[in-house]
Amino acid sequence: MSTTAETATKVTKSDAEWRESLTPEQFHVLRQHGTERPFTGPHWDEKRAGMFSCAACDAPLFSSETKFESGTGWPSFFKPLDAGAVIEHEDRSFFMRRTEVRCGCCDGHLGHVFNDGPRPSGLRYCMNGVALKFAAQSEAT
Repeated sequence: MSTTAETATKVTKSDAEWRESLTPEQFHVLRQHGTERPFTGPHWDEKRAGMFSCAACDAPLFSSETKFESGTGWPSFFKPLDAGAVIEHEDRSFFMRRTEVRCGCCDGHLGHVFNDGPRPSGLRYCMNGVALKFAAQSEAT
């Protein structure tokens, strides 16, 4: 997908259609708001230059230029690719108050954002690796 979430058409599918296109773990995280265990998912230690996109709809979400090592075991970024790439929702599950991050195109659950990240934003977008696809810069066109 070559467009950003701001200009892309919203992707909507039934649960059955999502189950057909996602692995069981991706479905659990992206559609059922699950979380992978730290240090087990893909991309938490990815260091190459490139683009991270949504595993469900291929919408571009984060540049490797904004990725940093948070020590949490999940891929972490200090800002999304653009303002419409992700959307945020209040999450009060598990007796906590957090900000959930979803894909701006398909509404898939990606992870959460916290106010303990590095400059310049001070934010830590803590994403589930199975919710992301990665294309190295030589692969990204």
